[in-house]
Amino acid sequence: MNKRCGRAIVLPGSIWAAMIVVAVLLAGCAGIKQSHPLLPVAEYEKMIVGRLDADYVGTDNCVAKCHKHDRITSDFKRSVHGEQIKPETGLPLVNCESCHGPGSLAIANIEETKRLYGEKGDKCDVSTLLDLKNLPPQAQSLICLKCHSAASTPALAYWHSSTHALNDLSCFTCHTLHEGPQQKVSRDKMAVLCYGCHPDVKAQFSLFAHHPVREKKMDCFDCHDPHGSSQPKQLRGSTLRDLCTRCHMEKSGPFVYEHGDVTETCTNCHMPHGSVNRRLLSAAMPFLCIQCHNPGHRSTISGDASIKSLFSNRCTDCHSAIHGSDTPDNGGYGTLRK
Repeated sequence: MNKRCGRAIVLPGSIWAAMIVVAVLLAGCAGIKQSHPLLPVAEYEKMIVGRLDADYVGTDNCVAKCHKHDRITSDFKRSVHGEQIKPETGLPLVNCESCHGPGSLAIANIEETKRLYGEKGDKCDVSTLLDLKNLPPQAQSLICLKCHSAASTPALAYWHSSTHALNDLSCFTCHTLHEGPQQKVSRDKMAVLCYGCHPDVKAQFSLFAHHPVREKKMDCFDCHDPHGSSQPKQLRGSTLRDLCTRCHMEKSGPFVYEHGDVTETCTNCHMPHGSVNRRLLSAAMPFLCIQCHNPGHRSTISGDASIKSLFSNRCTDCHSAIHGSDTPDNGGYGTLRK
């Protein structure tokens, strides 16, 4: 209210809308700017110990009390985890309590709740188990790393320094162990899973020239290691050229006459995911080639003593062995011609 005039001040709708947008943005920025410093590993280990006043009772005892998880238990027993049995004891190496923590308190009062609520009471007290969804990503991953350490699983040797781990992703981000017996990400779901965070790459695979990911002939994991790598972009192989020549072996050489850029890295000329130009080229010819070479192709015209400049449309019309050649020209020079 305006005390002087005794009447309310009515603001235009556009101003109210702008104020609401600003308030929402400020609230969002406040959450984004909150720091989440990394803690010592010992702190994350404390988070996944579970209740100290609870005991381990085994999966069979849990399931016998609560039948809500019968399907999950069946899927788990047929999974790569559930199939691992310790020979001398006959007990599983991994069970529900390996991830969820000791379960004695979760089923302590289930018989009483069944008596009071019937079938609706057939539910364990999950509040006494580990709150997996609300654990920090580092603690979530540590649950898996208890078994899948770098020593036992070499693929995880680079996990802690990987792009995914440093961006607060955990094993649970990609692996969902309760969907069925298949606990690894299937090849059919790999690309869709990656596109969730990399929509720009999905767009590149929709371009005219692209690696056959859409056609299901390859997937993201053929080139990238999601668990980390010593190479940039989490690439597999010792070098980028080594990675590409695993499939394109005819380009690997060695050649008598090497194309200098090719020996360095393939991405000097090619886009790795997709391009609007043929053969995944980063630019159309001759514009790609004249980034390094003189655009004026000089040649002696037959019957004319003068030297004239000719401009070729596609360099590969003549220089077809663009990655390297063993054949010299008439002058003894390597011109990358077949």
